[in-house]
Amino acid sequence: MVLLTRKAEFSASHYYWNPAWSEEENVCVFGKCANRNGHGHNYTLEVTVAGDVDADTGFVVDLKALKEILEREVVSVYDHRHLNLEVPEFATLVPTTENIAIEVWKRLDGKVPGARLHRVRVYEMPDLFADYYGEA
Repeated sequence: MVLLTRKAEFSASHYYWNPAWSEEENVCVFGKCANRNGHGHNYTLEVTVAGDVDADTGFVVDLKALKEILEREVVSVYDHRHLNLEVPEFATLVPTTENIAIEVWKRLDGKVPGARLHRVRVYEMPDLFADYYGEA
């Protein structure tokens, strides 16, 4: 088995808000990030797949195909979007780096032919990141 990682980048805005809480609770927990006007980040996404090397091609997966899958399933959906307002999964889910990693996993799981998803890592630039390895 070989692990192969591909990187992609996107920019998006969001705010942190739990609709089950009062405004006071949201501001207490999330501080300035609860501002409903939102704020933006540049994100780096790393997707690692696992599989066996094909004896004929030498690939676990064609990197061009993996790039196209990332573009179609994630980048085109998240890039230059307000996550809370424009991406359905974040209408009620707080778009933390952790939740973005989980949702990216859901978007990609089972869509990479010849390989299985091993890890999704999302960096919220400059220095925060979350890893997701699927359900234990």
